[in-house]
Amino acid sequence: MIRPAAFALALLLAGPAGAATVLSVGDGDTIRVMDGQRRVTVRLACIDAPETAQRPYGAAARQRLQQLAPIGSSVSLRVETTDRFGRTVAEVFRNGQSVNLAMVRDGSAFAYRQYLARCDRGAFLAAEAAAQQQRLGVWAEPGGIQRPWHWRHGSRRPAGSAPVQTAAPTTQPETTSQRYTCKQIGSFATAQQLLQQGHTYLDRDGDGVACESLR
Repeated sequence: MIRPAAFALALLLAGPAGAATVLSVGDGDTIRVMDGQRRVTVRLACIDAPETAQRPYGAAARQRLQQLAPIGSSVSLRVETTDRFGRTVAEVFRNGQSVNLAMVRDGSAFAYRQYLARCDRGAFLAAEAAAQQQRLGVWAEPGGIQRPWHWRHGSRRPAGSAPVQTAAPTTQPETTSQRYTCKQIGSFATAQQLLQQGHTYLDRDGDGVACESLR
């Protein structure tokens, strides 16, 4: 999540868009790029994509971002700020087109209303409205799926959906007072189940995904 106070620094951080090479796609709104000699984790500005555990929408959002910004492709970054996790928050452009806006336009992500101050607010809201009207992606369900910013702090799954099925842990904790390390768990699927059972400390960056190092 982007700190609202950090936007006060945006003018100092923003500058001419520079070319970077996509190294990997983490999820529907995070990529890693090589910017000069630096490896940079980029949180796409202006949007919020479904979390990985919001199935099947999280995986679909990541797949769409991989199509829009393929590994090895050249992109430009319009940097806005740095978030509390140290990620560069930026609008990403490929072939002169906003990848962030395209994600919203085809229903792969939501316009992140809380953080539209330095974005083209009208364009993002219009893109979202068009996707909703056409019932694309996250709008396939009437009213859309649970917003990821609500999901991260709420039920951990879209309202009305079936519980996420994952592999059972080798050891079932009796209470969330028992603490595990990602190395002890050893399984990404098991880590997600433990997160749903209340082991929120496994989600260190607050993005709704536990033990990302186990992927």
